[in-house]
Amino acid sequence: MSLYLVTGGAGFIGSHLVEALLKRGDQVRVVDNFSTGRRENLPTGVDVVDGDLADDGVAVRAVGGCDYVLHQAAIPSVPRSVKDPLGTHRANVDGTMQLLVASRDAGVKRLVFAGSSSTYGNSAVLPKREDMRPSPITPYALQKYIGEQYCQLFTSLYGLETVTTRYFNVFGPRQAPSSPYSGVISLFIKALLAGQSPLIHGDGRQTRDFTYVANVVDGVLRAATAAGVSGEVINVATGGRISLLELVRAVQLIVGSDTPPILDAPREGDVKDSQADIFKARKMLGYDPTVPFEDGLRQTVAWFKTLSV
Repeated sequence: MSLYLVTGGAGFIGSHLVEALLKRGDQVRVVDNFSTGRRENLPTGVDVVDGDLADDGVAVRAVGGCDYVLHQAAIPSVPRSVKDPLGTHRANVDGTMQLLVASRDAGVKRLVFAGSSSTYGNSAVLPKREDMRPSPITPYALQKYIGEQYCQLFTSLYGLETVTTRYFNVFGPRQAPSSPYSGVISLFIKALLAGQSPLIHGDGRQTRDFTYVANVVDGVLRAATAAGVSGEVINVATGGRISLLELVRAVQLIVGSDTPPILDAPREGDVKDSQADIFKARKMLGYDPTVPFEDGLRQTVAWFKTLSV
């Protein structure tokens, strides 16, 4: 039985990883500072280190005795990074560096780093392949790319096995609906359930590769133990894309609402189109998304409805 550390384990993606690991019988430890994570997302009995990875000593306490590290802790917001580049740098870069050093020194078998499709920037080339030249256009995108580079450096220089899984617009239950920095799907669902118009920044024709969280969990767990992938960067997504106007319509149909969206000025740092090439994930991880977008959206709406009961 392996011991997994899930950083940010009380957060959206992290809590789903914790749930999946426990379900298959692994031991789990969580480290979280609960700035965005929620204690109620964690099952009772999970070993929790309450602290900020960027603080001295927290990462060392967290990784002790762990076999694998799934590094999800971050401030995953483009707008917030534009507003607060120093604060997000501390969380996304300093915390990652502390964790890498601690994992190296503790003899961790492998660290899986949560990367971001924002690293690709605003290139018009679709789909996005891992061998494309990175072109980050926001502090968040650059911070995530720096994390990737540090992971690969620790692999080549120190022999710490690392894998970066690049996420593309992950959505699902437990994605906080209360913050303006939440994912667009959670904000659209929240608005339409309340009878309000969802806000779209831009003309709504921008497209995203929306990926249900269960698919991401599967990809990350595969990346933790797959052979021959140390040092790699791998897209974990669905390989499709849908516009924000199409997304609003899909949510309207599920919710039973005809409330129209409001179009606002484009948001600084947003890319026009995003779509993953997942050939590498299929080849190296045996990954194939099992939950289609529409099914994931229905499950997400159903969860949001329970919040208002």
